Amino acid sequence: MMSELRKDLVSGRWVIISTERSKRPDDFRPSGGTARAAEPVGFCPFCEDNETKTPPEVFALRAAGTAPDSPGWKVRVVPNKFPALNRGTPPPMPPGGVFQSMEGIGVHEVVIENPDHGFELSDLPVPHIRDVFRVFQLRIKAIEQELHYQYVQLFKNKGKEAGASLSHPHSQIVATPIVPKRIKEEIYGADRLFRQFKECAFCRILREEAAAGARQVILNRHFSVVAPYASRFPFEMAVYPLMHSPFFTDVDDAELLVLAETMKDVLARLKETIGDPPYNMVLHHAPNPSLTLEGWPEIDRNYHWHLEIFPILTKVAGFEWGTGFYINPVPPETAAQSLRQS
Repeated sequence: MMSELRKDLVSGRWVIISTERSKRPDDFRPSGGTARAAEPVGFCPFCEDNETKTPPEVFALRAAGTAPDSPGWKVRVVPNKFPALNRGTPPPMPPGGVFQSMEGIGVHEVVIENPDHGFELSDLPVPHIRDVFRVFQLRIKAIEQELHYQYVQLFKNKGKEAGASLSHPHSQIVATPIVPKRIKEEIYGADRLFRQFKECAFCRILREEAAAGARQVILNRHFSVVAPYASRFPFEMAVYPLMHSPFFTDVDDAELLVLAETMKDVLARLKETIGDPPYNMVLHHAPNPSLTLEGWPEIDRNYHWHLEIFPILTKVAGFEWGTGFYINPVPPETAAQSLRQS
């Protein structure tokens, strides 16, 4: 069977599904077992009783009567000690010319998902996972009140190979004064496809994935999890709400609980199938709603928020950097079948 070039409908990005390099799920498991060995735990500033070793918390879900920056919390949010961007006044628009720049103004926060160093997101009870996602919503909404932050990016790096500098389970939030290029590409692609299909392209994809079934991993009353047709990485997954909405912050409590159930199921399947790999999780949602009507007046009808999960199983190397093509040695149909069976 020959390799295949596939195009992502919304972004226009091409990938190579390299069947000649095809691998089985067991090929990605760590040698000598089904799970990667836990890293030794030394001092960790994110663990309970070490609250004074982080910057002062900006938000926390706490037991009644407990004070900020003390034990008794369930989910805790602190500024990143080594931020990529720093809070400040709105930067001026960059001048014209070949070289453009602006001050590094933004927000960089860490969401510590639970007090226990050894409990990953997939290990937590569903109500606790729901609370983590609720904190994501609350922090995004709070940051968006500062109107010079055009986009708020939520992401999680699990494992050193995925970019995590601390192994205590946590996610991060970075707000920027501009809308990132990748998000703009999705928004412009979604707008173009709405004019072509007369409906949201993401909703169209979900309907066709459900009908085909080959790449469907989970389908429940509120969410669909698929291995994308043009997956860049082995066992890549995307989590979409069935209810059309551009804004993650609009998810209500009932849907948030189902999202927590879905994420626990997704991550458990990933662990069972390929042995608890390091991964990146990113949220794609519409820019700051106070600004979108001016910049993208049709975004309510043509954009659809979603989560993307990328297990770190292959290396991005010269060909990918040189061309923008990704080479995926596991067809998404094969990945989805393995994940469904786990």
